[in-house]
Amino acid sequence: MGSFSIWHWLIVLAIVVLVFGTKKLKNIGSDLGGAVKGFKDGVKDGSTSTDTPAAAPGQVAGQTAADKTTIDVEAKQKG
Repeated sequence: MGSFSIWHWLIVLAIVVLVFGTKKLKNIGSDLGGAVKGFKDGVKDGSTSTDTPAAAPGQVAGQTAADKTTIDVEAKQKG
């Protein structure tokens, strides 16, 4: 009674397929596989590139001096 049999898992699988559909499950599987592959590649490389300088706190990378004077209307209205 404490363990699940194969029939329990098949019923759970059938319910999941009915709720999400096979296309969505396929997309989730491929996204998860890509994430795992990217993680493994990152771990295998083991080094970070120091060629690109880090952006200053509060500044988006590649932002120019002219962009600093731009006022965000939505942020000004909220604040």
